[in-house]
Amino acid sequence: MIWLIVGLALWIGAHWLKRLAPGLRRQMGDRGPLVVAVLSVAAIVLMVIGYRGWDSPILWNRASWAIHLNNLAMLVALYLYAASGMKTRITRVIRHPQLTAVVIWAVAHVLANGTVAALVLFGGLGLWALASIALINAQDAAPIPRPAAPLGKEVGAIIGAVLVTGAIGWIHMWFGLSPFR
Repeated sequence: MIWLIVGLALWIGAHWLKRLAPGLRRQMGDRGPLVVAVLSVAAIVLMVIGYRGWDSPILWNRASWAIHLNNLAMLVALYLYAASGMKTRITRVIRHPQLTAVVIWAVAHVLANGTVAALVLFGGLGLWALASIALINAQDAAPIPRPAAPLGKEVGAIIGAVLVTGAIGWIHMWFGLSPFR
């Protein structure tokens, strides 16, 4: 449990460095993104170790509908993530598509897993994403709307989301977790 919490704290600290300590982040200069990346990888490793090593209590049993809802939500979350990078039409409506994707991913995984560890890990990351949205909105002016993206970008984001969903499912199965049952 402790490694999971340390990993969450490290993740939040690394990602909020720019917002909460801008002077320190500026002093890092070009090394800043590398520092954030290294801290993020370390955070993920700690969260995985903490999550997998925690024999946490079950809050509710997995329902088949929750697993199917999780998979559908993952497809939507991955589309939003792809849409963010490709600047598709949805990014004209949703200001923070990547963070919104994290919230969707987190809620879906809490519902599908039903353990205290899932609530801490996925709930913690979901709360981080919501707090990040609020922090960014408070510090940054609203962006200027972009022109509508071509239809090809929409199709590319959808195809990418489907392919990445399949790849993530395969990785889950490789680790002994079945996201499709």
